[in-house]
Amino acid sequence: MNRLEGKWVLVTGASSGIGEGCAKRFAASGSNLVLVARREERLNELKRTLVDDHRIDVRAYALDVRNRGAVGVFSKWLADHITAPDVLINNAGLASGLEKFFEGDFEDWDKMIDTNVKGLLNVTRHVVPLMVSQNRGHIINIGSIAGHMVYPGGNVYNATKFATRALNQAMAIDLVGTNLRVSSIDPGAAETEFSKVRFHGDENKVKEVYRGFRPLTGDDVAEAVHFVANAPEHVNVLDLVIMPTAQRNPYVLHREEG
Repeated sequence: MNRLEGKWVLVTGASSGIGEGCAKRFAASGSNLVLVARREERLNELKRTLVDDHRIDVRAYALDVRNRGAVGVFSKWLADHITAPDVLINNAGLASGLEKFFEGDFEDWDKMIDTNVKGLLNVTRHVVPLMVSQNRGHIINIGSIAGHMVYPGGNVYNATKFATRALNQAMAIDLVGTNLRVSSIDPGAAETEFSKVRFHGDENKVKEVYRGFRPLTGDDVAEAVHFVANAPEHVNVLDLVIMPTAQRNPYVLHREEG
């Protein structure tokens, strides 16, 4: 059963990877979309494709979720144009660097904390009151298995995803008594722009990450997000962990040789 046709879905970090995959998957269900990301040109290109393919209503809004004031302006625009989203997908996030914590780069740390934690808070704090006023909606936070188990070099990125997991649980508790649902989708190894950003464009390091096994794609994760969002309104999936079959946790991953 498709429960998402005609619903408004807000996706942050929508210009690539999991966010783009979510936009395409929900569009295929007939959902209307608000697409948010920093790269306006890519957003507009995605918007044109989805409108042409699915004849849905798509709004594109260039926004850096780290800018709290700009997020506040966006929330006023959102209230004026669609009132409140039915689904909020907090997807914007990144990893930057893979050094030991005592060799870490402060700029990398700030980028991860400001995007993965503060950015999520900025969007949620400004958008969720609109949803509470309607007493409906679903907040879906994109976490990571990095929020379940720390791995070497992950340190600050791990900390941001542990924070996402804690915030997901806290949101669910704080919204008790409302009809709002809260879920976290926590992927394992997924081949998106993630590693390219983490390794600052070093293609050799990126290829090594995915060597010898078939990773998840942004579309795979989007399918899980859609599954959770499409559940009956009395059903809430608090946390869903999704990994490629070759991977069993951050440490255990089978790679084919050759």
